[in-house]
Amino acid sequence: MMQFEMPVIETERLILRSWREEDKEAIAAISTDEEAARFVGGVAEEWQAFRMVAQYIGHLHLRGFTLFAVEEKETGHCLGWAGPWRPDGWPGNEIGYGLRRSAWGKGYASEAAIASLRFAYGQLGWESAISCIDKENIGSQGVAKKLGAVREQEDVPINNFVADVWRHLPPADFMERFA
Repeated sequence: MMQFEMPVIETERLILRSWREEDKEAIAAISTDEEAARFVGGVAEEWQAFRMVAQYIGHLHLRGFTLFAVEEKETGHCLGWAGPWRPDGWPGNEIGYGLRRSAWGKGYASEAAIASLRFAYGQLGWESAISCIDKENIGSQGVAKKLGAVREQEDVPINNFVADVWRHLPPADFMERFA
């Protein structure tokens, strides 16, 4: 069986790393919170958090990349996820993110998304990246704009939901802007 190692990426305040079984607690905090889960798949039962962590690990083995667990350096707590993602049926390679509500409004999503795009462009060799964002998700639209992304398509059916597709800056432009 082929083994894939996830790198560890450190930012000023975060560690993006591979998944651990105990991270299911952070996933449950997001997926059982109606507001936090609203734009990342909807509310799920707490027991489904283990399946979600296993899904992220499985994505790594199928695609060679996956969402990182996002850990706050100061506390060591897992806050959620961020990183490269492309499930079956997606319109392209995505940089996705989802954080527990207690982490909102602190700039963590932008910090993690910037690190994730650097990784996707620099290590995975992506030539392009998108983010699929619900029309009502003003917070994620703000993160996308901060990263230089523009809304490319509206109301795109993606599996069991509809989202706008935001196109991130091309690699050279992104790397120059976020050196």
